[in-house]
Amino acid sequence: MPDSHSVGIVAPQTAVFDAPIQLASGAVLPRFELVYETYGTLNADASNAILICHALSGHHHVAGRHQPDDKAAGWWDNMIGPGKPIDTDRFFVIGVNNLGGCHGSTGPASISPDTGTPYGSRFPVLLVADWVHTQAMLADRLGIRQFAAIIGGSLGGMQALRWSITHPERVRHALVIASAPKLTAQNIAFNDVARQAIITDPDFHGGDFYGFDTVPRRGLRLARMLGHITYLSDDGMGEKFGRMLRSGEYKFGYDVEFEIESYLRYQGDKFSDYFDANTYLLMTKALDYFDPARHYGGDLAEAMRQAQARFLVVSFTTDWRFAPDRSREIVKALLDAKKDVSYAEIESAHGHDAFLMEDAPYHALMRGYLARVADEVNPLPQEARA
Repeated sequence: MPDSHSVGIVAPQTAVFDAPIQLASGAVLPRFELVYETYGTLNADASNAILICHALSGHHHVAGRHQPDDKAAGWWDNMIGPGKPIDTDRFFVIGVNNLGGCHGSTGPASISPDTGTPYGSRFPVLLVADWVHTQAMLADRLGIRQFAAIIGGSLGGMQALRWSITHPERVRHALVIASAPKLTAQNIAFNDVARQAIITDPDFHGGDFYGFDTVPRRGLRLARMLGHITYLSDDGMGEKFGRMLRSGEYKFGYDVEFEIESYLRYQGDKFSDYFDANTYLLMTKALDYFDPARHYGGDLAEAMRQAQARFLVVSFTTDWRFAPDRSREIVKALLDAKKDVSYAEIESAHGHDAFLMEDAPYHALMRGYLARVADEVNPLPQEARA
């Protein structure tokens, strides 16, 4: 039976930018492409657009299905659609695969026009600021001067923060979910271990594995397994897997025995089948470098004084990768900068992954906040309010 709250069958689009672009590192790309999807209808004055910024392993396919028989919908389908918290009856929603990605946008696996071969190790390191820059170029292409809201979880939340500082006049509301103002030393350490797993894989070939008809599968698999542990909570893992043995008894060996081992290896294997190792390196390095206070003497409040948006900051109680304390740092800086900010800390057993889950209090919060945003930019007719 068709889902009346689904955006239905969707198709990706490609925006081509043929002019050279200079990145924050000083490197220049001669041209680039961004793959994106849109849901809903842009209103007459282009004021009802929402940009969804994806996290490390995300992409442009945020809602709906590409084919009727697709096993899974877009990665945030529970949040986006007609009558859902991000209501496509009222908003025009855009999902973009970031520059450097591996789902169609120009990235390390793309063919360099200079050499006719994949960029590989020659693809430049990116900052969150580069993503915001290219997203703004896409918005210009679509005729959107100001977003009703920019929304992101995790690394996506960092993009929403950067948007509010770099393009303050173009962001009406910024929703920063399960995120942080910068990474802790522990988080940088996790990222480096993951990168080392990839870089030291013999099949990595210095980042130029495309020419060897191979993939650094072992390294990418280990990186994903490590990352996945940090996305879950201890309570959540314990509740789901505990110390359950697959066979019910010890095998006294090093193969898979515990259910949690089986789960992590499955996740690692699946990830290594579709995600690009160089993109993983780029995304984690962008996370490491993100620090909007860096150019403001380390003062986050001073950085946030540039913003004109109103903010919703959301954290989850069992998220230890981006703990609630980190969200409260953002809130304090916004309050110190005299900005309009709402904050919610949601009870959840799902750890960092909670921002992706269909949780009733979380969805109610998002629905209520975004209904007010919709009333500002795309009011319902009087008869619909009755």
